[in-house]
Amino acid sequence: MEIKNPSNDEIKKVLLESKSIAVVGLSDNPARTSYQISKIMQDKGYKIIPVNPQVKEVLGEKAYDSLKDVPNSIDIINVFRRSEHLPAIAEEAATTKATIFWAQLGVSNEEAYAYLKERNFTVIMNNCIKVSHSMLIG
Repeated sequence: MEIKNPSNDEIKKVLLESKSIAVVGLSDNPARTSYQISKIMQDKGYKIIPVNPQVKEVLGEKAYDSLKDVPNSIDIINVFRRSEHLPAIAEEAATTKATIFWAQLGVSNEEAYAYLKERNFTVIMNNCIKVSHSMLIG
């Protein structure tokens, strides 16, 4: 299945209606892109939920080993892992109540895309959430 991202209007709606972002692969290293983008999104008012078994806390938020361990509701699952990890993350995402799966710039996988679309997820791949937010919301 060919990967086709939603329109800018749909992405804007996702960003405006969402409150929490579970960030898979969020690093506690301020030099890493995942940290920098998550910090900006946190500063924009989103609740950041770190998902990374290698860290205990990031950006003042408790980190979780996996999406399954997150007790809070998740609006957006934002992934900072390599493309080959997306099918397993997609399977885990399907066990949550989240309906939006966002893979960062340079990250995409047709198998994960098809799996998520079959489960009625809004899927955005190879797209930076911060850039979309800046362009569509400001």
